[in-house]
Amino acid sequence: MDKSLREQIIKLIHKEVIPAIGCTEPIAVALASAKAAETLGRKPEKIEVFLSANILKNAMGVGIPGTGMVGLPIAIALGALIGKSEYGLEVLRDLTPEALEEGKVMVERHSIHIALKENVDKLYIEVVCHAGDDEAKVIICHEHTRITYVEKNGTVLKDERAGTECDAEGDEAEVSLSFSTVCDFALESPLDEIRFILETAEINKKAAVASARGNFGHTVSKTIGGSIGQRYMGNSSFTHMLMLTAAACDARMDGAMIPVMSNSGSGNQGIAATLPVVSFAEDIHATEEQLIRALMLSHLMVIYIKQSLGRLSALCGCVVAATGASCGITWLMGGDRRQMSYAIKNMIGNITGMICDGAKPSCAMKVASGVSTAMLSAMMAMEDKVVSSAEGIIDDDVDRSIRNLTSIGSQGMEETDKLVLDIITHKSH
Repeated sequence: MDKSLREQIIKLIHKEVIPAIGCTEPIAVALASAKAAETLGRKPEKIEVFLSANILKNAMGVGIPGTGMVGLPIAIALGALIGKSEYGLEVLRDLTPEALEEGKVMVERHSIHIALKENVDKLYIEVVCHAGDDEAKVIICHEHTRITYVEKNGTVLKDERAGTECDAEGDEAEVSLSFSTVCDFALESPLDEIRFILETAEINKKAAVASARGNFGHTVSKTIGGSIGQRYMGNSSFTHMLMLTAAACDARMDGAMIPVMSNSGSGNQGIAATLPVVSFAEDIHATEEQLIRALMLSHLMVIYIKQSLGRLSALCGCVVAATGASCGITWLMGGDRRQMSYAIKNMIGNITGMICDGAKPSCAMKVASGVSTAMLSAMMAMEDKVVSSAEGIIDDDVDRSIRNLTSIGSQGMEETDKLVLDIITHKSH
């Protein structure tokens, strides 16, 4: 692979694999709120927020870091009060107890109004801050940190929207990836060029270790590692992998103030692409080079699959992230490219169709399901067992199999997405 293509891919990875505190959807809304308040230049008296259905779905039931609270209003208030837009997805990292109290007052006064915005990109956030006669509007579109529009008192300060209402599905990907490109890059690049991927292991493992110090969410990790889990599931590479990955997810979805390394705009995807590989590498005493290459395989495979799936979809992100992890695990088991392609097909033949019903503590259970399927898919691949093209949506060509998965997630499950949102928003509480 020539150096210029490697450089393009490295740039893409640096863009897609970034630190985030808290679930990326409400944090992206807090980011838009912070930018709107900065543009306004004073403390907002009223904030109007218009969101796409997918953002709404993923932001309603998740803990907001450092607040002990769930949902959008407090994230929006804190974004406006103490958020700094230059922090990106760590926008709320300067949170103080005093700011939290001020934010709660803002929420209690009903100063924040949230509504659904139809016929826009799946990732669409519009925040309008008002104070006296002043008004500032900010739009984030296509990507969680991509501020495409800024306006103050009718004067447009920035406009990078594609189309009139940010209704396109986003730019074409900078680098067109394929299964073989991902393998070439991860397995053949000079080690020093890709060593930076170890940071994902360091940050996400810290999150898992921090989780062990508390009881977060549904404590999926502690259930697997507890007396019942040990009795029925044992103590093996498989359970270590489930525990480590679920731990980080337990804490993150419960709103712990712990940064994780995200992938393609999702912290859970970053966790599920990283920690199964890290855990397995530790158990088999892999070398540093093996860990670096396996992590790179996993993360870049996730980025590749997300290119055709889109940022947000009706398909649970753990399906994609665990598919990346399965590649990394297969390679660590000594698998070749053919066997890695088998692992991908086994994943697609198994958990395609797992719905995303929003970000929330029970995501840790879905991540555990993804990880367990990753291990099974890798083991089968190592025995040269693969779901064949005579079965379901699998194609002989691994790239076409991936396209079949992503078209089901991005197009086929559109109605599912609408129904899920309808169910979530009309539950009696």
